[in-house]
Formats: sequence, C-alpha cells, structure tokens
Amino acid sequence: MSPSLRPERLLAAILSSTEDALVSIALDGTIQCWSQGATRLYGYSAAEMTGQSLTRILPPHEVPHFTEFLNNIWKGSFACSERAERLHKDGTRIQITLMRREICDENEKIIAVLEIARMQRCPADGAAPDADVRRVLEQMPAILWTTDRTLRITSNWGAALAKAKIKPGALIGQTVNEYLKCEDPHAAPIAQHAQALNGATSHFEYRHQNRDFEIHLGPLRGPDGGIVGCIGAGIDVTDRKKNEDEVRHQATHDALTGLANYGGFVDTLEREVRRAERIHHSFALLLLDLDELKRINDQFGHLAGNRALKRLSDVIQEHCRATDVAARYGGDEFAVVLIDADPGMARQIADRVDHALRGRGEQPALSVSIGISVYPEDGRTAQELLETADKHLYMRKKAFRSQGVTTR
Repeated sequence: MSPSLRPERLLAAILSSTEDALVSIALDGTIQCWSQGATRLYGYSAAEMTGQSLTRILPPHEVPHFTEFLNNIWKGSFACSERAERLHKDGTRIQITLMRREICDENEKIIAVLEIARMQRCPADGAAPDADVRRVLEQMPAILWTTDRTLRITSNWGAALAKAKIKPGALIGQTVNEYLKCEDPHAAPIAQHAQALNGATSHFEYRHQNRDFEIHLGPLRGPDGGIVGCIGAGIDVTDRKKNEDEVRHQATHDALTGLANYGGFVDTLEREVRRAERIHHSFALLLLDLDELKRINDQFGHLAGNRALKRLSDVIQEHCRATDVAARYGGDEFAVVLIDADPGMARQIADRVDHALRGRGEQPALSVSIGISVYPEDGRTAQELLETADKHLYMRKKAFRSQGVTTR
C-alpha cells in the first residue's frame, strides 16, 4: 500500500511546480508562503520575502487599496479577481492579473489569503505597455525615486545612479533616513520629504557623496488624489556648478596673479566695513605699489614686468593670513584687507612683505611702497580708508623717487 501524501508536502509540490505566483498572506499582511513562480515574477526569493509585509512589492498607490482589502477580510468579503500592479526587485513595475482565494480553518473561519498572480499578456508587438517609459526612466540623466508615507523607498531609477554604482530598484525597502544615514528630521532633504507628505513641493540643492544635485520634490498621489508618499527627481549639477564657479572666479580675480581683481577687492572692503560697524571691531587696509615697473618693462621687457608683478603677488600671499583678502588693485598697485588687524599687526605684515621681496635675490631687484589705513582710526567708510592709505602710499612713493630708497 502506497504511503499517504502529507498535506504540507502536497502544498510544497504545488508551490514549486506551478508557473503562477502563489503567495499566502496572513491577515496582518505578512507573507507566509512564497512559490518559485513568485520568485520568477517578482525577483525575490522565498527567504527574502517570507515574514515580510506584502507592501514591500506594492507601489505606493496600491498600499491604501491593500489596507482596505485586509480590513474587508474581517467582514468576510473581498474581491476575487482584479488587475493590479506590483514592484519587481529591480524597481520595475509589473502589470498582473490577480486572483485571491480565502484559506479557512476547520471552522470555516478565514485565517489567510492566497494570491495567485500572473503577468498580463503583452500587446501583439511583443512590447510591454510601459516598456518605452521604463527605458526612458532607466536612461534619464537624473535620479528618480518614490517613497511611501513612512519615507520607505518604493522605487528608484535613473542613469545618474550609475556613477554611484546603484542599480534601478536597489534602494527599495530602505528609508530615506537609512540611505542618507541621517536621523535629523530637520535636515535636508528629510525635512522636504516631510513637507511633501503634507502637500508641499520644494526645489533645492543638495550635496551627497561629493556630488551636487538639484532636487525637485513633491507629494505622490494615488488614483483618488490622496497623498500616498513622495516623488522626487535629482539632477546632477556638479559639473555645471564647477563651470559656474570657474566663471565666477574669472570675473572676480586677476588672470595674471590669481588675486582678487578691483571689483572683488571693493566688494570685500565694503563688506568688511559693514561687518566692523556691526560688531565694533578693527581691521586694516594695505595699498602696495611696485616701484619702477615702467623701468623694468622698458629695460627688460613686458614679460619681465609681468614676472615682477607675479613675484610681488606671491610674496603678499605668503605673508598674509588665510583670512586676509589680497587683490591686484590696478596695473602695478595691490591691496590687502587685513581682517581683525590693529595698526601694529598691519605694520608688521607690511614690513614682512617689503623685506621678503627685497631678500629674494632675483633679478631685476624689486621694492615696494606701502600705505596703511586702519578702521576706525583712519576712516569709517571704504572711501575714507582708501584715501588715507593712498595718501600714505603717495608720501612713501615720493620719498622713494627723491631718495632712491623706500622709507616707512
């Protein structure tokens, strides 16, 4: 007599042999059994899905419908057949035909639900209805994502993810906080996601993994118009910002010396005057003039003159602090805004620059005339400080021409 077949072995045989995706679900939405057909359809293994909530493979707009379905089970009624949408492990959306059957105990009480799903048939041309859209999403030079209301990522797309070696769908299941390793609800972009759940849209820049992104974020709405999560798009603007920074640098800096140009210097000086007025602190201004640049150009050529200007700019940068702002003020004139400096510090830095320039031993020999003004003793406006420093510079320049030496 042949041995009897145990029910659980019969069930295991059915789960492994059928092509349909068979998934049994507890009344709280937890997956109990997961067939090989389900693995083929959804991409997840039984080990990955058993014990997980079915919402893991539900797109955001399906979650409210599924929750309503679970509530209706307690009433003893639910839809037996319908079309639905599910999420594959790779992030793609799957159109399925879904049948549901109740699983009852010996008292005919419903204790679980069996979902039987299969892929909807493709059109005659063999292409899936959303194949074109999917290809566009995969190749779009951006990062696209959706979340549910708990900010758990439900899909991610976009070619920009390739630089981070992230495949479409790879982030599904993580929360935004987990992926960004950020628990502060007030930090960007966590705060903007929370705002999106309340119906607000936002547009902002965000830096992540040494890349700059322009983020557009808003609410994701279900078929009934209710907010079921967030939808976001991030465009990588790192290269654009780098180009903008280079253009901005070129517009505010001298090409020969790399120092700030006249416009950049004036902006800095006026900003420092406003700051000094606000917090009642002192700062100093140096105006420097390279002596006899015309003679150098006439005797050695303009390339030598340019090298002389560069030598002076290098010395200025070496002997000024990182917080100070040096500029090429005019043809042979330079300026330095010495932040939080008093008269003694200003004279000390001026002496260092003068001695270093003279002591380099390069030809032609160079010297510099320097004028100093200090806020607020020598003026309370940018114009007053410039006039005072220029007056002192002129006096030293006059002394140099009449005596052949620079005095201070």
